[in-house]
Amino acid sequence: MSLLFIIVPLIALLYASVGFGGATGYLVVLSLFDVESQVMASTALILNVVVAGISFITYFQAGHLRLSLMLPFIVSSIPAAFIGGTFKIADHIYSILLYSVLTFVAIRLLFFSKDQDDAQSLRPVSLWLALVIGFLIGLLSGMVGIGGGVFLSPIILYARWGNSRETATLSAAFIVLNSISGILGRLTGGTLAFEPFSLTLIPFGVIGALTGSWLGSQHISSLNLRRALGVVMSLAVSNFWLNFWEF
Repeated sequence: MSLLFIIVPLIALLYASVGFGGATGYLVVLSLFDVESQVMASTALILNVVVAGISFITYFQAGHLRLSLMLPFIVSSIPAAFIGGTFKIADHIYSILLYSVLTFVAIRLLFFSKDQDDAQSLRPVSLWLALVIGFLIGLLSGMVGIGGGVFLSPIILYARWGNSRETATLSAAFIVLNSISGILGRLTGGTLAFEPFSLTLIPFGVIGALTGSWLGSQHISSLNLRRALGVVMSLAVSNFWLNFWEF
């Protein structure tokens, strides 16, 4: 379990550099230690709030927030994340749902990552489409225990609604708000659960988040970092599916 205090800040650094909170990474690691599913989801959401919150502040201070891009998505995602957090899911169903999500994320990071920095090519956001997307991502995020930024950011980039750093800023805000909503939903639904180690991981997440968000907002391209995350996550999820099919 002590390895968590080394791995968590590394995850936070990598994810914060691209505006993510790192929930998918924390969930992979926690699953390797056989942590109970509700504790996994609750711990990941708490770390998400801290890490993505730091990332958002850093990107915001660097001038990358576009409010008109953010609002349509968060209006529908916040109540949806609360609803998803109230769902009580059996452990085996949670594992299948979680690793299906993680597999999608791994493939997306590995093969479909790209930067979008040409402001002249950007398109206006479709309001109703943004509301629907926000609701669906929020609902899934609340159920699994993630913030949803890993789903939202590729949609924004491929739809050309925002450039890379605007997308990272939006993703960080989206993750913070959905994670808080998911925590409140779990509290209401009786699925919020922690172990003593959960809160002690927060300072280590802060260290990683401060470093990663500073690097990502001003100094490095995020493309290779996203692909590196994809490789790591692919190795983790492949182990689950191999054992699943053998069973």
